Amino acid sequence: MILRTIIISIVLIFTSIKSNAQNYELGKVTIEQLQEKVNPKDTTAPAAILFKKAKTFFTYDIKSGFTASHVYEYKIKIYKKEGLSWADQKVRFYIGYENIKEDYLEFSNAITYNLENGKIVKTKLDGQGTFKNNVNKYWKEKAITLPNVKAGSVIEFKYILKSENLVKFPDFKCQYEIPVNYFEYKTEIPEFYIYKPILIGGLPLELDSKLVNGSQSYDNEHHQMETFRYQQINAFYSGKDIPALTNEPYVNNVENYKGSIKHELERVRMPEKPVKDYSLTWEGVATTIFKDEDFGKELNERNFLLEDLKSLLSNVEDKDEKINIIFKFVQNKMNWNDENGYYTDKGVIKAYKDQTGNVAEINFILINMLRFAGINANPVLVSTIENGIPVYPTRTGFNYVIAAIEKDGKQILLDASHKFTSPDILPLNVLNWKGRLIKSDGISEEINLEPKTPSREISNLVVKMDSQGKIEGKVRIQKTDYDAYRFRIENANKNQEDYLEKLEQNLGDLKILNYIVENKKTNLANPVMETFAFETENQSEIIGNKIFVNPMLFFARTKNPFNQDKRQMPVYFGYPTQEKFNLNLEIPEGYTVESLPTPLKIASEDKKIVYLFNISYEGNKVQIISLTEINDSYFSADQYNGLKEIFQKIIVSQSQKIVLKKV
Repeated sequence: MILRTIIISIVLIFTSIKSNAQNYELGKVTIEQLQEKVNPKDTTAPAAILFKKAKTFFTYDIKSGFTASHVYEYKIKIYKKEGLSWADQKVRFYIGYENIKEDYLEFSNAITYNLENGKIVKTKLDGQGTFKNNVNKYWKEKAITLPNVKAGSVIEFKYILKSENLVKFPDFKCQYEIPVNYFEYKTEIPEFYIYKPILIGGLPLELDSKLVNGSQSYDNEHHQMETFRYQQINAFYSGKDIPALTNEPYVNNVENYKGSIKHELERVRMPEKPVKDYSLTWEGVATTIFKDEDFGKELNERNFLLEDLKSLLSNVEDKDEKINIIFKFVQNKMNWNDENGYYTDKGVIKAYKDQTGNVAEINFILINMLRFAGINANPVLVSTIENGIPVYPTRTGFNYVIAAIEKDGKQILLDASHKFTSPDILPLNVLNWKGRLIKSDGISEEINLEPKTPSREISNLVVKMDSQGKIEGKVRIQKTDYDAYRFRIENANKNQEDYLEKLEQNLGDLKILNYIVENKKTNLANPVMETFAFETENQSEIIGNKIFVNPMLFFARTKNPFNQDKRQMPVYFGYPTQEKFNLNLEIPEGYTVESLPTPLKIASEDKKIVYLFNISYEGNKVQIISLTEINDSYFSADQYNGLKEIFQKIIVSQSQKIVLKKV
């Protein structure tokens, strides 16, 4: 389902469609553009990209061979003050290569246009508006801030990125959180390089592709000018009136769904040289990564763990107990330095000594300890939610590594780099579709990262109401698995007084007494348990001789999170959940039940959403049971209306009242 959502179509390089691209140039701004108050296609847009142009072409010299240049031009209209952030532009470029030069990036033609007294006034960017930052040891960043930008301005800029890395072009993005009036992308690729172009997002575009003559002039080793002649493939992509892809609730990574054009190198066919194949399988990716010294070699460093293992596992025979002891030891001993990656940096031995390392070093230490203890453990390559989904075989698609233990034909997943994880409970940003398990013999297999069982939140309430409508009672809330993990990471370091103040507000300004929480920072494999007493006068209404009570009290859903008329992206819940509510209500003396809400059971056709509401009474006791199950993490955009309808029915069901009548 995710693949169908993200990769809409593969664009074949020799497909030819006539393009009707217009001429868009920098330096040409009209009074009409500056006077325009709103975008004609989207009047709510704070800004719009009037055009984006890019061109990828190759140059050649005898030392470096071919180099790719990527030139980008933008013209942007600012409509509202909320669009002023587009005056700040940042572009990253890679510097972490081992065998080739670091990328080069340069901005130019940065100008702001304003209309003053009926005339167009240009303000050029000077050197003080350009900044260069080191992001980390692999990336640098250049940034510009265009001057004199205000609502009504038109801004434009250009930059060039030069790279000897020909394996993967930068993605050409053609959809943003603001509309794009027009885009075009030209590529001029020598016949020696065969790329696979892929269209993400399914936007309508036009493509013209043809085979033409190309050439490069260069100085040979004798400093004489020579010409290198060949054929090249020229492609031209264009599109118009691309709608903004705005933030929607329950989305994992909006970048996964923005329209873009990707190019990945499949093979190189240089004259008089053997063909070099870059068209990777997942097995090929796994083998290549495993052979790297910062991966495979580090998984064989074990002797430094011997003394600690002897101490940890003395007299321990049970396999499960060994796993838990080793996992907790590594989790407590090691501290993550906030660096992701599947290669080690300083190596597992030094990381162990320093008690600090990146994700790979910590989880490789875990794997090595488990293996030393006779447990079958292997690394699993992962792409975090922020990194996107690796939809085709590529080494750059992964940015993280966890551990897997094979037990009874199943894989138990572990990540010791975070403090509140436990076996089969991973950081939330790791729950991203599929991972790739790598074994030492070079075999790899796909691993489903989505949780198999729902996380549960079970609320039990015993409450009593008096004749004035005041309600007091006791609550016990149990959170399991990812619901417990989410609670821990959000609240473990919060002041309890602040937490309770916010909880009281969220539950309708009730008063909480005798609050106790169990397993908040310890016993991480166990549920988080919250118990407290409460008092409230806000959950009932007295009209004449009747009392009206919401049966779900402060747990009732009152707002549908799905209120859009049209959904652009899939709905992502993160993990399957089950929410259960049990309430026993003692009604006041001198009152009887006049009417109760209608029981309800609804379910989607595929049972991915199930809702049950039941209510009954006997004597002076009313019992309510509510159950909501979300049995999948993803729902496609075309399932949105059904999802919206079910949640609306849930809200209506939970808004009904218990009516008590004075006897």
